[in-house]
Amino acid sequence: MGGVFVTGTDTEVGKTVVCGLLARYLEEKGHRVITQKWIQTGSPGFPIDIASHLKLMGKSKKQIQDYLSLMVPYNFAFPASAHLAAALEKKKISAAKIRSGFRQLSNEFDFVIVEGIGGAMVPYNKKKVVIDIAAELDLPIVIVAENKLGAINHTLLTIEAVRKRKMTIAGIIFNGSKKQDDKIILEDNRQIIKTLGKVKILGQLPWTKNETELHKAFIPVGNKLLGLLKNG
Repeated sequence: MGGVFVTGTDTEVGKTVVCGLLARYLEEKGHRVITQKWIQTGSPGFPIDIASHLKLMGKSKKQIQDYLSLMVPYNFAFPASAHLAAALEKKKISAAKIRSGFRQLSNEFDFVIVEGIGGAMVPYNKKKVVIDIAAELDLPIVIVAENKLGAINHTLLTIEAVRKRKMTIAGIIFNGSKKQDDKIILEDNRQIIKTLGKVKILGQLPWTKNETELHKAFIPVGNKLLGLLKNG
C-alpha cells in the first residue's frame, strides 16, 4: 500500500515510539509492516531505534535480520546530525541507495514506516536535508511534536518546511511531555496549530513508559491515520 515518513519538530520528541506503535497497530490490522531508519547515528552496534520499534511490535531481532541492511542503510557511531556523523567517518550518504532500499522493502511489505533523524531539516550533506529524500519518494508525512510551551513555533516551522517541498501532511501527533505545562497551554497548542497550520490533529499520546498504556492510547490515532494512508 505504500509508506509514511515520520518526522519530528526536534530531536527526542517521540518519533521512535510513534513508529513502533504505528507498526504494531498496522500489523494487528493484518498488514505486513516493516520500519526503516535511513540514517542512524550514535548507535555503533545494532541500531537503537530499530530495536525500540521491534520491542514495541513484540518482535525479535532475528525476525528482521535478513532485511536489516535495507532497514538501516547508514549507521554511524557519533551522535550528531547525519552530515557530521558521516563526515567524521569519511563517508558519503547516497540518496539513491536509500531510495532503492525503500523500494525493495515496499515490494515485500504492505507498509514501510520510515523514522526521520532529528527534526525535519536535518542535513545529510551540504546541499540537502533528509526530508528531501522523502519528497523524492512522494511519501506522506506525519509530524510528531512534544506538546509543551514552545511547540507552536517549532510545529508551524516544520509544517512550512514540509509544504515548501509540496509534500502531503497526513497529520500531527502530539506526545506528552515529562515536564507538564499548564493544561490551558497544551490545549491551546493543539487548537492554534490546527487553525494556523491547516492540518489534521491525529491525537495525543501520554507521557508514560507503560507500553500497554501507550498502545491503548494509540488505537484512535491509528484508526484516523490508517484511513488517510489507504486513501492516499
